[in-house]
Amino acid sequence: MHGEFKVPGGKLVVVDLDVADGRLANVRLSGDFFLEPDDALPLIDAALTGLPADADGKTISAAVQAALPEGAVLLGFSPDAIATAVRRAVNRATTWADYEWELVHPGPLAPVTHLALDQVLAEEVGAGRRKPTLRIWEWNEPAVVIGSFQSVKNEVDPENAAKYGIPVVRRISGGGAMFMEAGSIITYSLYAPVELVQGMSFADSYAYLDDWVLVALRSLGIDATYQPLNDIASPSGKIGGAAQKRLADGAVLHHVTMSYDIDADKMVQVLRIGREKLSDKGTKSAQKRVDPLRSQTGLPREAIIERMIETFRSLHGLHAGEITPDEYARAEQLVAEKFATEEWLYRVP
Repeated sequence: MHGEFKVPGGKLVVVDLDVADGRLANVRLSGDFFLEPDDALPLIDAALTGLPADADGKTISAAVQAALPEGAVLLGFSPDAIATAVRRAVNRATTWADYEWELVHPGPLAPVTHLALDQVLAEEVGAGRRKPTLRIWEWNEPAVVIGSFQSVKNEVDPENAAKYGIPVVRRISGGGAMFMEAGSIITYSLYAPVELVQGMSFADSYAYLDDWVLVALRSLGIDATYQPLNDIASPSGKIGGAAQKRLADGAVLHHVTMSYDIDADKMVQVLRIGREKLSDKGTKSAQKRVDPLRSQTGLPREAIIERMIETFRSLHGLHAGEITPDEYARAEQLVAEKFATEEWLYRVP
């Protein structure tokens, strides 16, 4: 069995092993990490050998930590990263390279159609009818997109939303509200088999699925980092946030919204940014939390998107695709039956 885990912002951890009589056997740790002293490597292999094959990540990590000699230095990885690689090996997790990725980047769509497509395309990937897909969003009308579990009245000021003509819609993933205006943000969705994140915690999978976009942003001169649980940030401020949904049919939906040239003054009038959330981020002003990509790069929005696509293609391969007429039809049916209904929007009042 073979498991790999690329530590976000760190190194690749690889574990090869067998399972015999329900226990780990012939464990071999490798990777491009740095480890001192050299003889710590066989100590780690020995500590992992014999552990129950169904050991959880905490147990595996503790066994690695206990085996390390005093003063050992791990650079670019950690006992937790080793545990993730072991769990991915035992669970026969896949890697980016195991798939032929498809890009879909249609023209502007209504916000509710975007949300319905997220469900449809994820279900198609889960059913094996669609290849794993990267989708770039385009739209020409504003919206506030709230998370699956957010309260409408707690998140949105209805008077100001009406004043600016900004409707409110609800997506199927958790997380916080997205303030969308035409040309102001960059949003993408990933639809993949759940095996791609097998053996990872939710926290690890968020960073893992967005590591490629950090590479793209850094290539544009942005010192981009991932801030747990789901923020992409730079020293200048927050850039964007991620949300994720794992579907029962075996697919994972992961999407990210990043600020390109957001109207922060309007955003804080429409969204109710609570004091607790602001203090948690270490600032008294919601405007200061957001630092758009335009100010950091000076580039057109389209140029940033193109760099993102080029980066994904160079790292994982990417072929042009399209959303099928049947997928569009199913999305519009979901709009009528779910995403455009008050029952769905106010399921958490």
